[in-house]
Amino acid sequence: MITVDYFAFNGFQENTYILHDETKECVIIDPGCYSNTEQQELVNFIESKGLKPVKLLNTHCHIDHILGNNFVAKTYNLGLEIHEKDLATLHATTEYGHLYGFTVDKSPEPTKFLNESDVVKFGNSQLDVLFVPGHAPGHIVFVCHEQKFVINGDVLFYGSIGRTDLPGGDHQTLINSIKTKMFDLGDDYKVYTGHGPATSIGFEKMNNPFLT
Repeated sequence: MITVDYFAFNGFQENTYILHDETKECVIIDPGCYSNTEQQELVNFIESKGLKPVKLLNTHCHIDHILGNNFVAKTYNLGLEIHEKDLATLHATTEYGHLYGFTVDKSPEPTKFLNESDVVKFGNSQLDVLFVPGHAPGHIVFVCHEQKFVINGDVLFYGSIGRTDLPGGDHQTLINSIKTKMFDLGDDYKVYTGHGPATSIGFEKMNNPFLT
């Protein structure tokens, strides 16, 4: 059974996720740890739980979700896995980071590209990959059908949706991704968001002003 833990890191209060099961293997998704304090908090948690990181994953590559990529990759000797269509998004972070007050460590290049219907395996667990562009051109989410949850990055939020005014964003594409992919998961699926509290597919179908 997968346990989901997360930390709100950096000035954007981005949710960094650690998923682990009874084998103690874990995956780190969207590491936003920027300061030395945040990096140490991540390490301390992993050590306190006796976890073994085996995967470094990005739902997408906007700056707030990749600030810790380099640190995590070097600390745990992990390759980066993203969707190929977000490679340009990843490369752009070093160019605009200073506008947000960040000195960005260049992220490692991906060692593997993930596509729709791929399966990410760790320990006794697996996550299915869905391609859901709109917020970013190569945005993916990670779904656990057995436990009915999704690590959804910045696609869907509690009462809101991801912004689409950044390079590569497209509002109608995002709406289509949510309605044709996310909403097909089922009303009882829990949605772990890239910022703020978790929600559910059913709640957003009924209450999200961008989607009702």
